[in-house]
Amino acid sequence: MSESRSLTVNAVLRALRTPFTLVVLLGILGYAAWWGYQKVTAPVPPPEPTPCVTQPIEKNRLQSTQVSLRIYNGGSKRGLAGDVAQAMRERGFIVRTVGNTEVEVTETVIVVQDKKSPEAKLVRAFFKDAVVKEEPGRIDRTVDVLVGSAYAGFNSKAKTSVKVKDSSICLPAPPSETPLD
Repeated sequence: MSESRSLTVNAVLRALRTPFTLVVLLGILGYAAWWGYQKVTAPVPPPEPTPCVTQPIEKNRLQSTQVSLRIYNGGSKRGLAGDVAQAMRERGFIVRTVGNTEVEVTETVIVVQDKKSPEAKLVRAFFKDAVVKEEPGRIDRTVDVLVGSAYAGFNSKAKTSVKVKDSSICLPAPPSETPLD
C-alpha cells in the first residue's frame, strides 16, 4: 500500500509541476510587462547641458554676439518674452529659447552661474530693476531672463560689450551653422 501511495504522491507532484511552472513564468512575464510600461510612459528626462567652451575674446571685450540667452515670461502679459527676445536679438545676443516659465515672477530675474561673470554684467545692463540670481551648477553658462508682471522696462542704451580680464572665456558653444536637410 505504501508503494501505491508514494506512486500517487509522485504522480500528483508531477502533474502539479507544469501548472506551477506556468504560473511562475506568467508572474515574471506580467511583472516585466508592468515594468516596461512604467518605463515607456515615464517622462523623458531633459538632456544634460553641454559644458561651456573656451572662446577667444577680441580686445578683451565680451560681445553680445557671444552670449546665449533663454528668455521666459513669468508674468501675466502675453508675448512679453517674445518682445524681450526680439530686443535682445537686435542687440546681437543669441536667443536660444523663448517661452513661459512655470514659476511666477513679478520683477525681472536674471539667472546666471556667477553674479560677477561678464555675461551677467552685460545682460543685467539691459534690464531696469532686475534681480540677479546665482546658480553655481550651470555648467553651460547660458543666461536665463525671467520677465515678470512688474517688468520695469528695457534699457536700449546699454552697451553691447563689456571689458573682461582675460583673452578667453568659457561660454556656451555657438549654434552650428549647418543647414538642415
